[in-house]
Amino acid sequence: MKISTRGRYSLRLMIDLAQHYNEGYIALKDISARQDISKKYLEQIIPFLTRNNLIITNRGHMGGSQLAKDPSEISAYEIILSAEGSITPVSCIENPASLCPHAAECLTLPLYTKLNDVIKEYLSSITLQDILDRKV
Repeated sequence: MKISTRGRYSLRLMIDLAQHYNEGYIALKDISARQDISKKYLEQIIPFLTRNNLIITNRGHMGGSQLAKDPSEISAYEIILSAEGSITPVSCIENPASLCPHAAECLTLPLYTKLNDVIKEYLSSITLQDILDRKV
């Protein structure tokens, strides 16, 4: 499993919004400048986070983005999953309904399943607030 640029930048965007949580809507140009990520790239990330109810956006003069929930209620897993779509280490455990025909006798499937569980559990246990408080 490799987290893409979109996944990494989504996490950075969300951390930035968490750092400015009580300041209302934050303009993408400000996030772009602080995080050194192009505004155009941030504009591509925003729909994934909005669709998954992690941020709220507002257009217009005082527009921008803000977290949809308190930083302590948003996990790193939710953020990365919304950006990546899937973070399973192998495709055969991604959708149990379409398991490979060799699943019953596959000796590596339990290894990958456990790895997937560990990744999900770890990332789910870390919130934006934990990252801000450097508890990771």
